[in-house]
Order: sequence, then structure tokens, then C-alpha cells
Amino acid sequence: MAGITVTPISGALGAEIGNADLSKLDDALFEDIYAAFLAHQVIFFRDQTLTPEQQIAFAKRLGPIHYHPYMKGMDEHPEILEILKEPGDSYTFGAAWHSDQMFNPEPAKATMLYAKETPNVGGDTMFSSMYKAHDGLSEAMRAMLKTVKTYNVGDRFKQMGGGSRADRYKGSANMADKVRDPGNVPTEAHHPLFRTHPETKRKALYIGSHTQFLDGMRQEESDPIVDYLRRHSIRPEYLCRFRWAPGSLALWDNRCVQHYAVPDYNERRRMHRITIAGDTPF
Repeated sequence: MAGITVTPISGALGAEIGNADLSKLDDALFEDIYAAFLAHQVIFFRDQTLTPEQQIAFAKRLGPIHYHPYMKGMDEHPEILEILKEPGDSYTFGAAWHSDQMFNPEPAKATMLYAKETPNVGGDTMFSSMYKAHDGLSEAMRAMLKTVKTYNVGDRFKQMGGGSRADRYKGSANMADKVRDPGNVPTEAHHPLFRTHPETKRKALYIGSHTQFLDGMRQEESDPIVDYLRRHSIRPEYLCRFRWAPGSLALWDNRCVQHYAVPDYNERRRMHRITIAGDTPF
């Protein structure tokens, strides 16, 4: 096989990978894919035909599988979370800007999403480069916030009125059936606001919907800064957008990317998600 092709889809982040059959993944192909993943932050594949076992095998090359503390995986393949939205559902899983598992002391390294059924129109996913968001802050703002940490939670987000996940998921019977008690799994964490990527060594703004406040500040001090940073982190020049089709697969780096599932459709959408375990941000 000739080498993969890498076609950027925006100036900020994201690239489509061509000439890659993920069902026949060998070491050389994986190394090329992983290099593109680090360089472009989120990468996309079209027209893939993967069994659950093949998707899991691809994911395990990236690292250990992470199991969602609030959601149950598939009965036959617990590594895979099936995200299903039916016509009439009022809730869309992932329809808030976030980085996966930010409430965990060791948040997710990467997320892999594989499209099984998609709407005719809509249901895109948007991505934002947190490298760009960090670098786009003024020198004075970066200096002021250089050592600040954030407090992040996995449930009852302040900006969502304090409602529980279980209450939100009632708008989708399929997702409500997957809710579970996290038990002793940590669901809150403090992280550096400016995170260093452990492989590229670049700085990223590490913020999202899980972030509740900045450590060491009064609420009236923290709230306007957090609100500003959330708005800043999704400026149009930091974004890319991916239109799904059956057989499409996206792989993104949660250490430097936020994402948002656009809730603009009322058709069946079925996706298979695997999350890769990460390490402690610094």
C-alpha cells in the first residue's frame, strides 16, 4: 500500500486521511496515522467497514480503554458506548462544548467515534483547537492565569442549572437506559488552566463545560473569566466541522481539542464511541 494522504480541512485543525483501510491496520500504517493525529489534533476517515473487534483493536493501539463512569457500554462489547438518537428525542448526547472526561483526575487521551447510521442532513460534530485558543490570548492574560487551576465536575453543571445527568438523559430513552452510578470512580478534578501536551509539548487552554470555577478566586471574580475563556475558546478561526456519513470515523485528541455535537436533526443517528485513557495533566 502506498502511504496515506493527509488533507487539512481548516486552517486551525482537522485533516481527512485517505488511502487507509482501518480493518487492515499494521504497525507502519498506524505510525503514519498517529503522526497525523498529533499534527492535526483531529483526523477523519471515510468509507470504513469495521467490526466492533476491529474498532477496539485500533483503539488499543492508542492506549488502554477508558470506561465511562456514568454510561454503560454495549453488552457484547463494553469498551464501546453506543450513542443512539431517535426521531423525537429531545436530548442530544455531547451537545455542549467539552473535552471528554475532564472531571477525571486522569482525563481521556483520545476519543474515537465511528458512524453506523447518520441523518440525511445535520448531526455534524464541531471541533476547536485549544492550542489556537491558548496562543490567541493576550500576553497579559496568559501571564495572569499562568499558574491557575480549574475545578471540574462530571454532573450537575452550574451553567446547566445544576440538573443531573439522569434528568437530562430522560430526553432520550436509549441513552437513559445506559445511565449508571459511577460508584467510587472520581467525578471531580482540579487541572491546570494551561495544559502542556505530553507529546508535542505545546500549551493548550484546558477549559470546557465541566469547568465550574478557577481555584483560589471568589465566584464573582472567577465567573466572568471562565465565561470569557469559554467564548474565546470557540472563536470561528479555531474551528473545523465534520459532516458524517455511514462508515466515517473521527479520532480526536482531548488534550488539545474541544468538541460539540450539533443538535440540528430529527432522524435516527447511531454512533460507536471508544475513549482512550489518559494521564494527569500538567
